Amino acid sequence: MPEVLQDDRFEPEILHSDVVYEGAVWDVRSDRVRYGGGEIVRQYVDHTGAVAIVAIDDDDRVLLIQQYRHPIRHRDWELPAGLLDVEGEDPLSAAKRELAEEADLAARHWEPLLSTFATPGGSNEIVHFFLATGLTPIADAHAREDEEADIRVERVPLADAVAGVLDGRMHNALLAIGLLAAERRRAGA
Repeated sequence: MPEVLQDDRFEPEILHSDVVYEGAVWDVRSDRVRYGGGEIVRQYVDHTGAVAIVAIDDDDRVLLIQQYRHPIRHRDWELPAGLLDVEGEDPLSAAKRELAEEADLAARHWEPLLSTFATPGGSNEIVHFFLATGLTPIADAHAREDEEADIRVERVPLADAVAGVLDGRMHNALLAIGLLAAERRRAGA
C-alpha cells in the first residue's frame, strides 16, 4: 500500500528573528534561518490565526457575506470569519463569536471541518473551519463599522454556492475550501 501523504513539521534553527513592521492587526517578521547547509532570510506576516464558519440552515442554504476588501479592490463573497485575537479564546468559541458578530446568528450544532494554512509562502496564518447548523437569530444585532458596516448577507443553496466557486464567479480561497469541505461532509464522504 502506498504511503499516505501528510505535511511534516520541520523546525530549522532560527538564528535571528525581528518584527520589521508592527501593524494594527498583524506584524511582519524577518527571520534568519539555518537551512540546507547555509543561511536564508525570510519575511512573512506573523498572523494570529483565524476561524471560518460554514453556516447551513434547515433548507440546506449556506450563509454568505459580502464585504469590501481593500487589498483586492473587490466586495467579495465570503464565509463569516474572523481573527483569533481574543486572549485565551479557543477556535470554537471564536467561531461562535464571529457568527454572532457578522451575521447576528447562533447555531445549535458545531462540527470542526478542517484547518488549513492560508498562504504558507507568506504568512503563518492557520484557519480553523467549522460547520454550523441549527441556525437561530440572536436578540441583539451587533454594531458594525468600517468594511463591516455594509456587509451584505445572503443565504443560497449549498450547491449553487459551490457552483459559483467552480465557475469562477467567487474567488475567495477560504470560501472555496469551506464550501467544498462542507459539501463533502454533507455527502457523507
